[in-house]
Amino acid sequence: MTSRDLIEKYLTFFKDRGHAVIPSAPLVPENDPSVLFTTAGMHPLAPYLLGESHPGGKRLIDNQLCLRTDDIDEVGDVLHHTFFEMLGNWSLGDYWKKDSITWSYEFLTKELGLDPKKIWVTCFEGDSDAPKDTESSEVWKSLGIPEEKIFFYGKKDNWWGPAGEIGPCGPDSEIFYDATGKPHGLDCRPGDNCGRFFEIWNNVFMQYNKTKEGKFKPLKYKNVDTGMGVDRTTAVVSGLSDDYKVPDLWKRILDSISKISGKQYEGNERTFRIIADHARAAAFVISEDVFPGNKERGYILRRLIRRAVRFGRTLGINESFFSKVSKSVVENYGSWYPILQEKSDQIEKTIIDEEVRFRKTLERGLKEIEKIDELNGKIAFYFYETYGFPLELTEELAKERGQKIEKKTFEKEFKKHQELSRTASVGMFKGGLVDSSEDVTKLHTVTHLLHASLRKVLGDHVSQKGSNITSERLRFDFSHPNKLTDEEIKEVQDLINEQIKKDLPVTFEEMTLPEAIRKGALHFFGEKYGEKVKVYSIGSFSREVCGGPHVTRTGEIGSVRIIKQEKIGAGIIRVYVALEK
Repeated sequence: MTSRDLIEKYLTFFKDRGHAVIPSAPLVPENDPSVLFTTAGMHPLAPYLLGESHPGGKRLIDNQLCLRTDDIDEVGDVLHHTFFEMLGNWSLGDYWKKDSITWSYEFLTKELGLDPKKIWVTCFEGDSDAPKDTESSEVWKSLGIPEEKIFFYGKKDNWWGPAGEIGPCGPDSEIFYDATGKPHGLDCRPGDNCGRFFEIWNNVFMQYNKTKEGKFKPLKYKNVDTGMGVDRTTAVVSGLSDDYKVPDLWKRILDSISKISGKQYEGNERTFRIIADHARAAAFVISEDVFPGNKERGYILRRLIRRAVRFGRTLGINESFFSKVSKSVVENYGSWYPILQEKSDQIEKTIIDEEVRFRKTLERGLKEIEKIDELNGKIAFYFYETYGFPLELTEELAKERGQKIEKKTFEKEFKKHQELSRTASVGMFKGGLVDSSEDVTKLHTVTHLLHASLRKVLGDHVSQKGSNITSERLRFDFSHPNKLTDEEIKEVQDLINEQIKKDLPVTFEEMTLPEAIRKGALHFFGEKYGEKVKVYSIGSFSREVCGGPHVTRTGEIGSVRIIKQEKIGAGIIRVYVALEK
């Protein structure tokens, strides 16, 4: 089975059960300060999990593009990926555990032909916040899964969310496939990463909203959110124990690495996987206009490119090569995701420029390391962090001098570095997944007033390029050649506050995108809209396609001020807006 066969089967199966297909949201999330990239299908649907109505209805399915870098150092084994496609089916206050689990089991055993005897599951064991999930385990038993193949784990393993400190969350039931049939024992259970069990599907039962006070309050509606990784499931169905052996996903990419290096995948699996994975991720990220830098998304992209280049050296590749691997990604995925073909020149140039820059850094590092008499683990880590030296390179240099790097010291420093990175990430995005607090709701409505005001003051060439909202401020990116003058800022600000004082009604209608366009609704993210959209109107001042949340009248907002502006790229201006307290 190819990955596209799996996707088609999945979408057809759930369409037959009343689900509407929605398009993948962008990798770079809109209006979500909790994450740098979309890491799960729930991110773009969070407002609907919190009670907003979705134009597609209460049953949805999608194939969402995702990017996760929490486990970037694990990439290189048979099952970890940074970028991946995630199949998901959703119930927004409609069906619940019985239907969700039953359909999952039916799809795996009847549609994909997996052996029911090899299916194992895990459920939530319960704690002071939520009870033991016996409801899910009873459904599994009714389907024929014996009690000894059902395990109960705590929040670490069988609870999803919230993404930050607050937001939608709930218990989950994970489905594992026994790929090897090795003897069962306490040291090898589902979720142990012992090589026997492959997690292929996760059914999340979003029934709580964690508040700022740390309490778990029932959501307005009980929701189902499932996730199935395309790489993993295609591998399992094809009888493969290595995700990277799925031909239609990886063969072309791995072959390009082999051609460049003169080496084979067998015997160099870890290095090939890292380069292939990072090439796929980098190509998709750059296609969404993210470029290497020292902060946030740019830093993640830079890290992916440089890590792949470092590992290329271990294959004996000493010239620029990574753009050639990324080209194979475009060739492989371009027919499925045309944006890759459209941005192929941008992807190639961005990677070439970053690799050249990194190789110069490496050369500087080589000159610096020559000045050090005694190489050790601490110094090895310094050169890893500062110049991107892989440990293997420093070990080679030490060996030439008759010296030895103590790996334990390097690993100790490396773990400290990892912990600092994770802590910084949690601190930066601790607000939670789509904060729907009163201030955020006000500022979300202000984005419409700001957009319309900018177009009236500066001209119709202004179009939204991105936004990010927290309870403290609204950040809004738009197309315009120059920073605004003081007079233009005042005019825009006054125009927004004028609409707020008018106490205009904020209403929405559901319609098709062509109908919304005919009615003059602004729509600058067309690639992520489904068949039906919500069109929000603020009196006759603004009409825009959007998902929410919004106030009901502009008078609820109070007043706002533009606190800062900056030029962030060619023809892109960023402004910051805050509520007047």
